[in-house]
Amino acid sequence: MDIGENISEIKKTLPAGVKLVAVSKTKPIEVIQDAYQTGHKIFGENKAQELTQKHEVLPKDIEWHFIGHLQSNKTKYIAPFVNMIHGIDSFKILKAVNKEARKNNRVIPCLLQFHIAQESTKFGFSEEEAREMLESETFATMKNITIAGVMGMATFTDDEQQVRNEFKSLKSIFEKLKNNYFPNEPQFKEISMGMSDDYSVAVEEGSTIVRIGSIIFGARQIKTT
Repeated sequence: MDIGENISEIKKTLPAGVKLVAVSKTKPIEVIQDAYQTGHKIFGENKAQELTQKHEVLPKDIEWHFIGHLQSNKTKYIAPFVNMIHGIDSFKILKAVNKEARKNNRVIPCLLQFHIAQESTKFGFSEEEAREMLESETFATMKNITIAGVMGMATFTDDEQQVRNEFKSLKSIFEKLKNNYFPNEPQFKEISMGMSDDYSVAVEEGSTIVRIGSIIFGARQIKTT
């Protein structure tokens, strides 16, 4: 399997302006290095300590995106260097990121994760929860984060229409937030939706960032005893 060729083929299918995050979680350093050698520099991880270890040994011009569910007590590991955090799914997490970013004298771009899927296992804000947070006095004082857009995961299903409708709902949420809370803030522009199975539908529905792992690196290795 040629990782460089896989990345190149995916990029050919993406419109200009849509960013590809190569999901490198669970992948060894050498495999990420191979992808980096092809010229790709944006990678996504979902475990704070694993991401920190990889950041320490891999080239420093890599743009690291944290794409998983972040625990507030793990924020300190990634705050010094992470380029974007996709899965801000509670006010508590956003406060933790702001606090750790301040300690590191940084402003960290964050995406608000919304619960758009039918599956209860997925994390994310409801629209009402997001509104309450964005209108709060506490949020107004947070200077070490910027809200760069929204993120969501569709239901894992073969029903393409359901997936499409869920992506449409995230685009709609993005537009409402843009109009009501971020009309004059150019950094609020990202819609992170779409993974290996559904990214083409996501792009059709307005995604600006796709998170792709298995098409690039192959299916995750499942350990058998």
